[in-house]
Amino acid sequence: MPRFARRAALLLGAAAAVVTVALRPVYVTPQRDAPAPADAILVLGGAHDGREELGLRLARDGYAPLVLFSDPYDGSPLVNRICHGGYSFEVRCFDPSPRTTRGEGRELARLAAEHGWTRVIVVTFTPHISRARYILGQCWPGELLFADPRPRLSPARWAWDFLYQSAGYAKAFTELTLHGC
Repeated sequence: MPRFARRAALLLGAAAAVVTVALRPVYVTPQRDAPAPADAILVLGGAHDGREELGLRLARDGYAPLVLFSDPYDGSPLVNRICHGGYSFEVRCFDPSPRTTRGEGRELARLAAEHGWTRVIVVTFTPHISRARYILGQCWPGELLFADPRPRLSPARWAWDFLYQSAGYAKAFTELTLHGC
């Protein structure tokens, strides 16, 4: 390998290591909040990684009388079952517009204004917490408490999520700056 290529590879590897270390608190160990009584629990759409069950458990444990499920799926049997199941608390499902975290933030803001909510527990995926906190915080000024099911992820999945969430941050920043929530 020529000297230039070796140096470039070394520099690229060092840059990747620095970025990984710098973004670890954002994606791997984001700020999670202890659950507290809230007006509602919002379960964001995404992989069925235990977030649905966590949202239901938090309601069963008495943290909120209502669980909102973002349902941007086309015919998910799990979400369909949840949206039509019988619970001792209220469950509502909605299809966000657009089918993104920004759409979920819009619906949160609409419902919170309609019902006078001040605190909502948000359940999502570990690498998504920081970006969701940013986006939802731009859409609604109320208190957001974040929880996640803490799924085990492979190194390859973590690498993918570093890239995906970083691109998502750039997109969200641009959209929110240009158009607001």
